[in-house]
Amino acid sequence: MSSVQPIPPGFSSITPHLVCRGATEAIAFYTQAFGAIELGRLPGPDGRLAHAMIRIGEAPLMLVDEYVEQGMLSPQSFKGSPVTLHLYVADVDAAVSQAVAAGARVTMPVADMFWGDRYGRLEDPFGHQWSVATHTRDLSPDEIAAGMKTCCGGA
Repeated sequence: MSSVQPIPPGFSSITPHLVCRGATEAIAFYTQAFGAIELGRLPGPDGRLAHAMIRIGEAPLMLVDEYVEQGMLSPQSFKGSPVTLHLYVADVDAAVSQAVAAGARVTMPVADMFWGDRYGRLEDPFGHQWSVATHTRDLSPDEIAAGMKTCCGGA
């Protein structure tokens, strides 16, 4: 019987794998913006990154350079991304300021939300969408629903 674990240590069942036009620069950005730690990289024969691994907080994140010829396209090729990566932090205001200083663009200013988070949204220089939050209040489902009606007209 093999001792190899089907899910490697330090991973969960789902790990984001980002395609970036300029993955080397993306690693530098994520390090500056979100305190990422680089775990490794594998350059391809043409100099593009065939694979890289970073960790933001406790979460692993894989990156690869855009390989148009293999159908691996970055958000820039699609002119945007429908996917948002959510990042919980101890101080959302400081984290968003740090990300903006590193080159992110605010798409939704940080504010207190009806579901109990202080929350804002960013777009990184590589076209990936991020929501950043600090959980500030524990609320019941009824309190959240009431907050949604007050703020957003119901649902």
